[in-house]
Amino acid sequence: MQVRIEDIKIKKRARHDLGELKDLAKSLSEHGLMNPVSITENKILISGHRRIEAAKLLGWKTIEAIVHPNLSKIELLEMEIDENLHRKDFTSDEIVEAFHQLEHLKNPGFFRKLLNFFKELFLKITGLFRKKS
Repeated sequence: MQVRIEDIKIKKRARHDLGELKDLAKSLSEHGLMNPVSITENKILISGHRRIEAAKLLGWKTIEAIVHPNLSKIELLEMEIDENLHRKDFTSDEIVEAFHQLEHLKNPGFFRKLLNFFKELFLKITGLFRKKS
């Protein structure tokens, strides 16, 4: 559900250093919010503090949120810890491979471009025949 950012209450958090937010804001701007923030039914933030702050930098007024009702203080803190602890960063090899794949997709070779041209042409031709039927 969409929630007004100004309505979300950010109370004492385990994470104090939000780090640099410009890259996250750029990602939100280019790709949108990929993972909603989590809040209680009283709109107290559970997870997503960095996403909220990056959204504020972009001037967003609302953000997608998942509401978790009836949580104890223990469950709230456990969820915040899980959100920030149980994720794994890319290895340096994985980063290199991902960017290599991205570069290849953005700049395909001559034969890939030719294949894509014929594929698009085929789709247009078959689409025209379907419309006439």
